[in-house]
Amino acid sequence: MKTKEKKKIHPQRPSWDEYFMDITHLVAKRSTCLRRQVGAILVKDKKILATGYNGAPSRLEHCLDIGCLRERLKIPSGERHELCRGLHAEQNAIIQAAYHGVGIRGAILYCTNHPCIICSKMIINSGIERIIYEEGYADALARGMLRESGIKVGKFNRKRRVESGK
Repeated sequence: MKTKEKKKIHPQRPSWDEYFMDITHLVAKRSTCLRRQVGAILVKDKKILATGYNGAPSRLEHCLDIGCLRERLKIPSGERHELCRGLHAEQNAIIQAAYHGVGIRGAILYCTNHPCIICSKMIINSGIERIIYEEGYADALARGMLRESGIKVGKFNRKRRVESGK
């Protein structure tokens, strides 16, 4: 009597974009911002190069502990980025790579939010080739400059299983 081979049933594996975006959300949990928790990771050849989350620079007090300067000054979201104690997640990821001597030219940036104009200019000059973000951000100048730079920008959609880095 011939025995039939049992087919192994595996839960569906996440796509690479799902995998890296899930990690980006985990990174965002380290944020010390009172307004918005943002995470970013830099990936090349399916390897994580650096991570970043938004918050005050190293060795400075966190907004979680001393309050939000932007709230105190009643600055609306998306305006006057320079009036904030914190760095953005994208900035921190780029800085961490530089600090540790990790080249990021040709990398993909996964971010929970679309980059602002300040981060977009840093991304353009750092050699990042692609951005995958989840939430929108009302910054037309950033979108325009990224488009002009030739960086591929895509909105992450968990329902659509599109792989990056193939």
